[in-house]
Order: sequence, then C-alpha cells, then structure tokens
Amino acid sequence: MINISLTETASQFINNTFVDIYRAKNNMENTKEHWEKVFDTKTETEVSWFQPYPKTSVEFINLFDLGKDKNIIDVGGGDSHFIDALIDMGYQNIYLLDISAKAIERVKQRLGAKADRVNYIVSDILDFKSSIHFDFWHDRAAFHFLTTEEQVDKYVTIAENAISKDGYLVLGTFSESGPTKCSGLEIQQYNEISMRKRFEKYFERIKCIEDIHTTPFNTTQNFLFCSFKKFT
Repeated sequence: MINISLTETASQFINNTFVDIYRAKNNMENTKEHWEKVFDTKTETEVSWFQPYPKTSVEFINLFDLGKDKNIIDVGGGDSHFIDALIDMGYQNIYLLDISAKAIERVKQRLGAKADRVNYIVSDILDFKSSIHFDFWHDRAAFHFLTTEEQVDKYVTIAENAISKDGYLVLGTFSESGPTKCSGLEIQQYNEISMRKRFEKYFERIKCIEDIHTTPFNTTQNFLFCSFKKFT
C-alpha cells in the first residue's frame, strides 16, 4: 500500500508539472501574439503609452552621470523614443529588448541610418539570458504586466544577474492611482513601499517619484518611477 501511494503521488506530481509547463508556454505564446498584433495594427500615436519625448526617463539617466560607453538596456521598450534620446545623448552601447519583433522593426525603420547604433533583442523578459552586464537597466511599463509571484521573482533574479555591480535599475509602473489594465491586459499597481520590497534583497532604493503621463487621447495615467542601485 505504501509503494502504491508513493507511486500515485509521484505520478500526480509529474502530471501537474507537465500541466504547469504547458500553461506557462501557452501563456508566453499568447502574450507574444498579443503584442505582435498590437504593433502590427496600431500606429505609435494609437497606443496609450506613446511619448514624443521620454522626459522622466532621461532625467533619471542624467541623475547617475553614466559614461557614454556604459551598457544600457531598455526592457520592453517597444517602439519607445527613449532609444532615440539615448543615441542623441551619445551613448554607444545601447540594447533594446522587446517580446515583439514588429515593435523592434518599427524602431529600426524610424531610426533609419542610426539603427545600427542599437543592439536588438527579441525575447520575453522572463526568458532573457545575457552574458553582458548592464550598467543601466530601464523598464517603463513592462514590469507591471507581471502579475504572479513566480513571474515577479523570476524578473528580479534576471535583473540581479544581468545588472553590473554598482549598476542602476529604473522602473516605471502604474501607481495605485493609475489604471488597472493596459492594452486590455491586467497589470500590477505599485506604491513606493511595495516596489522597494520587491527589490530590497539585491538593490538599494535611491529615489521614487510619481509622474502623470498624458496619453495621445488626452487622458492621464499616474505612474510610479523608482530607481535603485545594486548592492556590491
């Protein structure tokens, strides 16, 4: 009886594991399909997150006075104009990561002759592995799409592994006064305390601000931006 019980338990565990893996894979495929469709069917001014100039993000990178040769990554940047600003500011080692290949193609087309100044990565952030260590990790409105503990923990671990010693992390998410959805998807709102707790194991909080973003539809969204420095 004991052997049968153990066998049944092991079998159930294996079955549950395969179900979890299948669901996770299916969710990632659905997420990629969602964003490919968004960037295939909407222009940049038809999405709520559009900014002609990323003022807040630029102010944060200026806060740290980084050398122009430092490695900088924009995570989930889509076709954000932050990349344009980094090029114009003279940064030489710029990386753009997004799950959508169509979003990255739009950036390349917009940049034209400047496109070869950027390194492009098509990947879900939760699948991201890098041999490069980044001195500045920027994420405006990608992190808040992670709504489970497992996803958030994995993101934090990936960021910790990818950011260099004394490197910086800047995250922008919807605040508790902001929307509860974006592009039809559920998001996780944050306040300064909840954001700090997510990263306090590996990072020291530097500065948090609330920022009001005006969308192309003349509505407003309340963001929380927090910056951190990795512990040495």
